[in-house]
Amino acid sequence: MGQPIPTITKNLLIINGLFFLATYIFESKGIDLTVILGAFYPGSPNFQTWQVLSHMFMHGGFQHILFNMFALWMFGAAVETTIGAKNFLKLYIFAGFGGFILYNLVNYIEISQLQKLVVEQGVSLADIYKAAKLNLHRELVNEPALSVVQNPNAISLVQNYITPMVGASGAIYGLLLAFAVLYPEAKLALIFFPVGIKAKYFIPILIAVELFFGVRNFEWNNVAHFAHLGGALIGFLFVRNWKKNLYRKN
Repeated sequence: MGQPIPTITKNLLIINGLFFLATYIFESKGIDLTVILGAFYPGSPNFQTWQVLSHMFMHGGFQHILFNMFALWMFGAAVETTIGAKNFLKLYIFAGFGGFILYNLVNYIEISQLQKLVVEQGVSLADIYKAAKLNLHRELVNEPALSVVQNPNAISLVQNYITPMVGASGAIYGLLLAFAVLYPEAKLALIFFPVGIKAKYFIPILIAVELFFGVRNFEWNNVAHFAHLGGALIGFLFVRNWKKNLYRKN
């Protein structure tokens, strides 16, 4: 018989499942929960402070939550058992915060450039801000000004303001890095590449792939790669610090 799932891991699985279920229940009533609980860019008219936390429990579809919850179950149980429930919860939340911060720092660079361009082109930032306000049905509240509609850069800026980030991926990547630090010799494999590779090699390769896609920023790729990288960085730093403190106590 397998080992029981540790408390925090189990509760996180349940909470994520409940949020996913709630998404579809509210959707049936015409309410898009991502407008309330997804994480918008902090400069967006749709941003609320609680979204920094709530976005970690929202997902963009069944495949998205399935992958994240499988990873949470697979890696979270081992990590929680090793570092303890309290530290595990801190790791999970801090990694999620790290993902949010790095993702939006990168967004800030792009958005700042767009803002500069539209101002030079005579478009009011106030008009763009007004045009980007969403209602609970994820529909624009205000009719965009003609100057906004006719300017591709202004449209891109509006798109940045109305696109939320959702998912536990930043937190999950924090767990992946924590697992690699704690169990470097453990062998991992992908479904489409069923050959065991040690975690100390597998995870860095995965991070390199994330960095490649994040930097290249392909148009067809809507994955928040820098959120993954931010979570991974926090996961690495958190567990490395935990190990150092453990050695000092011993």
